[in-house]
Amino acid sequence: MTTASDRHLTHRDPLRPPTGPKPLRAAAWSAPGSPSRPPWQPSAVPRLDPADRPSPEQPLSVRQVLALERVLAGEPEVVAAAAQLDRPVRWVHVAEAADVGVMLSGGEMVLTTGVLLAGDEEKQAEYIRSLHRAEAAAVVLGLGRAFPRPPEAMRRAAERCGLPLVVLHRPFPFAELTEEVQARLVKRKYASVSLSESVRTTLTALITAGAPLQALLDEIAQHAGCPVVLTNLAHRVLATAGERSAVDDVLRDWERIARQAWGHHPGPTGTGTGGETDGWIRAELGGRGQRWGRLVLCGYRGDTATGRLLADRGAEALVLHRLLDDAAGSWEEQSAQSLLADLVGGVVPARQLLPRARAAGLPVGRRTYVPLAVRGGDASRLDRLLRLLGLPGLVADLGDGHAAVLLSLACDQDADTLTCHLATRLRAEPGQQDAVVAASAPLTCWDDVPDGLREARHVADAVAGSARALDLPAVVRLKDVHLRGLVRLLRDDPQLQAFAERELDGLLCGTDTELLDVLRTYLATGRNKSRTAQLHHVSRPALYRRLEAIQTRLGVDLDDFEQAASVHIALLAHDAQQQ
Repeated sequence: MTTASDRHLTHRDPLRPPTGPKPLRAAAWSAPGSPSRPPWQPSAVPRLDPADRPSPEQPLSVRQVLALERVLAGEPEVVAAAAQLDRPVRWVHVAEAADVGVMLSGGEMVLTTGVLLAGDEEKQAEYIRSLHRAEAAAVVLGLGRAFPRPPEAMRRAAERCGLPLVVLHRPFPFAELTEEVQARLVKRKYASVSLSESVRTTLTALITAGAPLQALLDEIAQHAGCPVVLTNLAHRVLATAGERSAVDDVLRDWERIARQAWGHHPGPTGTGTGGETDGWIRAELGGRGQRWGRLVLCGYRGDTATGRLLADRGAEALVLHRLLDDAAGSWEEQSAQSLLADLVGGVVPARQLLPRARAAGLPVGRRTYVPLAVRGGDASRLDRLLRLLGLPGLVADLGDGHAAVLLSLACDQDADTLTCHLATRLRAEPGQQDAVVAASAPLTCWDDVPDGLREARHVADAVAGSARALDLPAVVRLKDVHLRGLVRLLRDDPQLQAFAERELDGLLCGTDTELLDVLRTYLATGRNKSRTAQLHHVSRPALYRRLEAIQTRLGVDLDDFEQAASVHIALLAHDAQQQ
């Protein structure tokens, strides 16, 4: 037999709201340089402090009920099934009828004096068995006139059934216990409703304020106190929120974890061996007759019912956000854009982004990486071409007419040939003939990818505006940009800026930009007048007049190599400043 003291039933109130997990810092995936107050987060949006949010506790357990001060006054003693004291208590009944089991629906703690059971051991055993069949949480027997000591028949039956049997050694007013427990249960129910409304209100306010997807996930993670993962139907991670180290731990072996938890088939439980009882709670996302993905709470430490509530409210908000935000592109596109932006930004070390890339479906083991920057290329066309050509990779539109591509090729594939083929196919697409594809050298180390992406961007920017005149290869690399690349690297130097202004002052002061365009093409073609006239669709005499006007305004002789070179460097510096 186990006494109350043996079971650690202390006088502290076990129902006091526990000190929950520290609110998680969001692992933002946005590119660096974002403002301190995002435009979607005006002061009017309610942002509840985590300490002020309603937080329903776990359901009352048998152990917690026995630890109440009023119960301890009755000197409770657990005489059977002490290992089952963590069962949840849904309600408390005072019942003396021998057939009370037929009136129960499960989860009840039954209080009785056993006055109708005294003297009949078979009836006592059947009483326990009937409560077990009704899935009662526990039986509390008040010792007294009917049973001065714990009845052995009831104890044996309760032990066999695994139904906690508790006896009270001192008289105890059952009404006080039922009143207190029912009040606490109602309070818990209200807290759940309050939490649901709080989460819904906060997320809806963010949506109406134009918040991005990441902001909603951050808010859900704050409420849940655990990592939150958004996936597509193939378990590919599209976005996450939560403390960065915790998220990395989840993503490190995401493919195995996800399939072990839910398997391959749709539905609440899938075919995996895990489930919501392990703190992995998911909600399906979909609308208009289609399913899009899943929201997963990873390792939620609260009770399952509250986790399910949070997941459902979060899923509702994400579905609404997607239906209202068609212009922002698919979640897959936003995921690739976020990952590539973080790689380019360099704020987060590449090594920390590796689990995210792997979870997003990018092959990362023993691969050859080819970072690309595409000027004037359409990201959606690039993504379609990658799928068509069977090239694993990520594509993102990073703005300013610039798309980033990261190819992940097998080590035995010819990276240069495949990249050239991709560039050629892109320029064959309608409206893409002027796209400039720049690449860094193929890489075998993931840690070098950020530098490779920045190098490709540097090369693409260096030839921007003069690509047609330069007669560049299908894929432009650092060795192809020569002086342009150097000037772009030095574009922030004050002396270079002053030099450019001084050399080009005669043209920059005017309002006619045509002469500047002609000068740019003329110098880019190596002072080839025929080619320049052809590219500008003018006759040779018309070109001569324009060149004469340029020389007059600048006070230079473009037939002189040194003067032409000086003007060319100044123009390259000027163009680099405009990018």
